[in-house]
Amino acid sequence: MSRVSTLLVPSNVLTPASELAEHYDGWLCDVWGVVHNGVAAFEDAVEALCRYRAGGGHVVLITNAPRPSRAVYPQLERLGVPREAFDSIVTSGDVTQALVRKRPTVPLFHLGPPRDHMMLEGLPNPIVDWSEAELCLLTGPMNDVTETVEDYDSRLAAMLDQGVEMLCANPDLVVRSGDRLVMCAGSIARRYADMGGRVTIAGKPQAPIYDAAMTKVSELAGRNIVKNCLLAIGDGLPTDIKGAALNGFDVYFITGGIHAAELGDLGSPDSVARVTAKVENLYSGIRLVGICDRLRWT
Repeated sequence: MSRVSTLLVPSNVLTPASELAEHYDGWLCDVWGVVHNGVAAFEDAVEALCRYRAGGGHVVLITNAPRPSRAVYPQLERLGVPREAFDSIVTSGDVTQALVRKRPTVPLFHLGPPRDHMMLEGLPNPIVDWSEAELCLLTGPMNDVTETVEDYDSRLAAMLDQGVEMLCANPDLVVRSGDRLVMCAGSIARRYADMGGRVTIAGKPQAPIYDAAMTKVSELAGRNIVKNCLLAIGDGLPTDIKGAALNGFDVYFITGGIHAAELGDLGSPDSVARVTAKVENLYSGIRLVGICDRLRWT
C-alpha cells in the first residue's frame, strides 16, 4: 500500500475512515476518546476497526494507559470492544517498565492509585517510600475524582529538594470519562517539570511507544512496515496528534474526544476548514490526511 497524499483529501469536509483505509497497511489507533469513553465502547469505532481488519489491515491500539498491555485486554472486553476489532496493544506502561528495567538498582517510589500497583510486578528495583527514592514512577493521581494538581504541590516540592527524577507512565493531561474530564498523570508531571524537576515521558508523544507499535505491525504483517504505510489515529492534540507529527506518521484527527467542547460543532465546511487549519498551524510539517467527528467507517 502507498501513502495517500494530503492533497487528495478535501480540507473542508469530514473524512470517514473508509476513504483512507486502502492506503495503509496498519492503523496505530488511540483508545480512550476514540474507541471508548471510559464507560462504554463507541459502536461506530468498533465497526470501523473490524471492517478495516476484515479488509486485510492491521490494528495496533496505542495507548497512554499507565499499566501493562495485558491488563488492557480484559478492560476493553468489559467496555464492549470485541477482540475482532484489533490485533494487539502497546501501552505506555509497557514502555515505562522497559525503561525502569534498564536501571535495576535505582530505589523506586510509586505515585499512583492502588489499581496501578501491577506496574511494579517483575521490576528488580527496591521499592521505597518517596523520602528514600531516586526515581518516582508516576502513574496518576490517587483519586482522579476529587483531587487537583495543586494537591500535589507540597509532595512535589519535597521530591524536588531531594533531587528525585520522575518517570511518567501516562503523559495524558486529562481524559474524558463519560461526560466529564478527569486528571491524568501528565498534569502532575507537567507541574513537576515547571517546578524544575527532571521528567521523562514514556508514552505519546515520545518515540519509544511508536517504535514498539511499528514493531508489532511488522510482526503481524510478516515483513517490515515503514512509517508511510501506517496511519496514526487519535483525539489528543498534545499527545496523539503531536506524537504522530513529531514521529513522521500520517495523522487522522478525531475531534469528538477531549477537545470536543473547544472545537465545537463541525457541521459546516467552514468549521471543518477552521479546525484543519488550527491543527496544521499547531504542528509544522504535520501530514494531516483527514479529520472526523468520531472514528466511523462511513
